[in-house]
Amino acid sequence: MVYLPFARLRYRRVPNRIVDPATELVIEGFQRSGNTFAAAAFDLAQGRPVKTAHHLHSSAQVLEALRFGVPVLLLIRDPKDTVISHVIREPCVTMRQSLSAWIRFYGRLLPVADRLFVADFTHVSSDFGAVIRDLNVRFGTGYKEFDHTDENVARCFEAIEERNRARFGTIVEGKVARPSEERGARKAQLVAQFDAPGLASMRERAFEVYRAFVPVGSEP
Repeated sequence: MVYLPFARLRYRRVPNRIVDPATELVIEGFQRSGNTFAAAAFDLAQGRPVKTAHHLHSSAQVLEALRFGVPVLLLIRDPKDTVISHVIREPCVTMRQSLSAWIRFYGRLLPVADRLFVADFTHVSSDFGAVIRDLNVRFGTGYKEFDHTDENVARCFEAIEERNRARFGTIVEGKVARPSEERGARKAQLVAQFDAPGLASMRERAFEVYRAFVPVGSEP
């Protein structure tokens, strides 16, 4: 009730950002959970414009979609990988702040989990066509499946790089939403921070929430 009116004002000139009653599908997840790839691959697969809402990174968006009766594809990723990647992208955010935000985002959606279609990052990044197929079964929709070939994945990454270049004037490896060797090296340095004893209780809660959405054995 408080955040969405502000978001509608802030993003009033950004298409496909905020859900409304005419939205056909919401694709949402915490930052660094495959949001950009999922949105790009979904658009690439469809033979028509589809009114979607994505990249708000807010549980409020998901709850509003449910109020409107709009299907939701909720993206989720192992909290350790997500939080470390988030801190790399946003250096001003601490590990504790990012982990806390992750827990809030998904924790607020646990009570409505049975009304969402949840896709883990591993499924999104390895077979997004199957994700769309299962989404169609869940909601009775008829979206075209993404053909998860190397060529189509490359086309998605090209679109993602172009979006990054348009936003920053050049490709910023720390922020572009596709695999990056530079980020991989930085990630190794941050693992110890995530595993610090002072974050033990938060880590436990994060993985508890993660497993509520993605039970053990459900990964590819």
